[in-house]
Amino acid sequence: MPAAEPTAAQLAESLLAFWADGGVDAMMLDEPVDRIAAGRILPPPRPSTPVATAPAPRPGPVQRDISGAVAQAQALAAAAQDFDALVAAIAGFEGCPLRHEGAATQAVVFRGDPKAPLMVIGEAPGADEDVLGQPFVGRAGKLLDRMLTAAGLQDRVLITNTVYWRPPGNRTPTQAEQAICAPFVERMIALVKPRMLLLAGGASAKSMLRREEGILSLRGRWLEWKSSDGALELPAMPTLHPAFLLRQPGAKKKAWSDLLTLTERLDRPDRPH
Repeated sequence: MPAAEPTAAQLAESLLAFWADGGVDAMMLDEPVDRIAAGRILPPPRPSTPVATAPAPRPGPVQRDISGAVAQAQALAAAAQDFDALVAAIAGFEGCPLRHEGAATQAVVFRGDPKAPLMVIGEAPGADEDVLGQPFVGRAGKLLDRMLTAAGLQDRVLITNTVYWRPPGNRTPTQAEQAICAPFVERMIALVKPRMLLLAGGASAKSMLRREEGILSLRGRWLEWKSSDGALELPAMPTLHPAFLLRQPGAKKKAWSDLLTLTERLDRPDRPH
């Protein structure tokens, strides 16, 4: 008996299987399409994705040219022939920006004995000092006085700072501000003629000794202070600032040790020449 003829559906299925085996995976459309002509038509632009760009660098602090102010301070300091003249020159000096930015009342120059064998040099005046016109008269100053008294130094010191006007918000003075006041500090040392220096706080030690180490590394070590022209040289002891001791009472022992070391050397008899 002859085999039955395949139906149309069977033929179509067989044809599809043939083309599938050959790798064809698309059906023909009902209407012909000219693919070559279609390829000449540009597709619509795709929406652009925003390219992430690095933020513009924030402007740094404006670098002031302080050379004129330093030169003026040097001239005024050199012209001061005695201690009173130097104090008057500092009080009238207009070149330090702190005079117009932070200070509310007056220059804060010194307190103590202008002929003292020891100079204590702190960082900058605070609010109490700005009002009273003397350095170290607030809580930190009272602690300093107690320590000096306990060491027998209360009448043997002159106390000053690296700058003479209060920085805004009691911030640390900048290197530029210290550089402007440095000629006055050097002249004060030359006029007082102390035997040694006690540098209270990191900003004071770094500025006076021209070093980069932190105060915890510098404190308790005998280092040499030299004037900018090399004519003066004195032993200097960096120590922790009294304001730091108020925040960290456990560090008072270190500061007291520094003070005892300094006092021992200060009271040591001079060696015969």
